Amino acid sequence: MTVMTLVCAVIGYLIGSISIAVLLCRLLKHEDVREKGSHNAGSTNVARVYGLKIGLLVFVGDFAKMALAIGIGWLLMGKTGQAAASIGCLIGHCWPIFFGFKGGKGVAVSAAIACFIDWRLLICLLIIFAVAAVISKRVSVGSLVAAVLFTLVMLLLGNLFIWFIITGIVVCVVVVVQHIPNIKRLINHTEAEFKPFKSNK
Repeated sequence: MTVMTLVCAVIGYLIGSISIAVLLCRLLKHEDVREKGSHNAGSTNVARVYGLKIGLLVFVGDFAKMALAIGIGWLLMGKTGQAAASIGCLIGHCWPIFFGFKGGKGVAVSAAIACFIDWRLLICLLIIFAVAAVISKRVSVGSLVAAVLFTLVMLLLGNLFIWFIITGIVVCVVVVVQHIPNIKRLINHTEAEFKPFKSNK
């Protein structure tokens, strides 16, 4: 790993550490979303607690910050910088230095990673996510299945660049690790169904 690769990763991490969910919910609701619902600073928990509109705003914000990180990485080092910044941003999103290392589960930012690797990858993963979520009636299942299949689908589409493969593996590991509480609830049959139009506010 070169110094510039590390620089891209650090820049990505710092950008990823900007928690859109926390900032937006503080601005609009004057509350910390990490004290609500699943105690997670991600778009799904925001949608579950405050409604679909705010959840979508968080999703767009998370997608945008990943796009910014990837853009900077690309300008500095091309594909390698893009991958390094992607990994850094994902880790920063999940464990943000600015917010006590309590962040999201990485789903929205992983969607952005897929988009900028290959738009076909994003479409395939969205379909996989939707099918799994609809069948199970649980967003966590859709997220897990899409994350696990991320690298395989990417390879099937012909994306063989080693840094993209590493990125796909990191996406899978991070998303699965962040969903361990969900996995436990799924095993115990206590994972709640997602009802985006029901808000507590």
